Amino acid sequence: MINIEQIHHVAYRCNDAKETVEFYKDKLNMEFLVAIAEDKVPSTQEPDPYMHLFLDAGNGNILAFFELPNSPKMDRDRNTPEWVQHIAFRVKDRDALVEAKAELEAKGVDVLGITKHGIIESIYFFDPSGHRLELTCVTGTPGQFAELKKVGPAMLEEWSRTKKAPRHAAWLHEEQFNGK
Repeated sequence: MINIEQIHHVAYRCNDAKETVEFYKDKLNMEFLVAIAEDKVPSTQEPDPYMHLFLDAGNGNILAFFELPNSPKMDRDRNTPEWVQHIAFRVKDRDALVEAKAELEAKGVDVLGITKHGIIESIYFFDPSGHRLELTCVTGTPGQFAELKKVGPAMLEEWSRTKKAPRHAAWLHEEQFNGK
């Protein structure tokens, strides 16, 4: 039986390895852990030089990037809105989120938010390769999370049939906007 312990790393492509490391070190205070470079892909033996970077995203989480100089210019999936594909990092609480927003803006980063999502609050910005990043803090209560878990299967089933937003968790948004 497979027993996942945690995500080891999530890998994305970047335009420039050095620029990417500098952005994540300077803007998000991530430690640069490891660089691996090869002229051939180890798993397939294809001749395709790459630089593979690993950054410490906290608590054993690793964010990785590949620079692929011989591949066509990188671009995002044009069939998917740019707000959909993103990397989200959790911060301790709302105060930490407010501080992170101020720090990023002081470092010249254009930040969207703070956006309330009922059980979390988030800010959004882009890295130099165009990846959308999110910093988020949990604001929901254990009871709210338990209720969302309980209604999740019914919401998924309704969505699968109708492709319209189910209203099973409408209470969450009412509490958010009515200050409850």
